[in-house]
Amino acid sequence: MHNWFTGDLSSDDGLSQLNNYLKERSYFEGYTPSQADVTVFKMLPKSPDVKYSHLLRWYNHIKSYSNEFSDLPGVIKSLEELGFGGDGSKKKTTVDNDEEDDFDLFGSDDEADVEAEKIKEERLKVKYKYFAY
Repeated sequence: MHNWFTGDLSSDDGLSQLNNYLKERSYFEGYTPSQADVTVFKMLPKSPDVKYSHLLRWYNHIKSYSNEFSDLPGVIKSLEELGFGGDGSKKKTTVDNDEEDDFDLFGSDDEADVEAEKIKEERLKVKYKYFAY
């Protein structure tokens, strides 16, 4: 994807780029709030200043979905996949990936397998305990 964003998400230049991008758009992808919006929302260090009216409108709108972030449609993407480039956004993406690792959206099969194996062993021990001669 073409990198349309080349600034830092916490700089005036970066916020101006986001504001200009949202001038004619309601969302970062598609026509409804999505995981793309959640990714960008989480990368902003705070609510934008009123001088970034389009960004502030978008920010408040996406914030209203904060209890539903995990239910919003779309695939979680990195900032680079959303067209963000530049040194500042790469630094921020590393932070986001750490946060993302803490929350496993689909659950881990490994944890379930280990737990299921323990339960199976306990049941077999009990079963053979009653049939031992």
